[in-house]
Amino acid sequence: MITLGGLTADDRAAWENLFAGYNTFYGRTLAPELMDRAWREFASGERMHALGARLDGELVGIVHFFTHVSTTSADVCYLQDLFTDAKARGRGVGRALIEAVADWARARGCVRVYWHTQTSNTTARRLYDQVAVDKGFMQYQIPLEV
Repeated sequence: MITLGGLTADDRAAWENLFAGYNTFYGRTLAPELMDRAWREFASGERMHALGARLDGELVGIVHFFTHVSTTSADVCYLQDLFTDAKARGRGVGRALIEAVADWARARGCVRVYWHTQTSNTTARRLYDQVAVDKGFMQYQIPLEV
């Protein structure tokens, strides 16, 4: 059975492992200070939020999200990161985490939840095509030197 909930201090090591897997999938390694920053933000619950999915008490999936204003609607919720451990895939963990974010956003008056994924991410897109609508937008970026 899948159980969902917030992350606790005891989840830190398992969360780091899952988040590292997510970042590896996208070809990047996250600096420790960025991991620390994200964890602090989740703990404060003000700007960024996180939920975890557990199977038999083990953290096997994570989702990170936040709300932002919109010029054309009420606030919206951006689902930034979603990752499920390989051993738990196909068991409804990703779907449950997406639904939990949608419930969270709905309860706070958001009018939609949206996210991005790479077009080549066919495994995830099979799920996404079942739970959401592909609006056909492309993403453009300008990297900024900090």
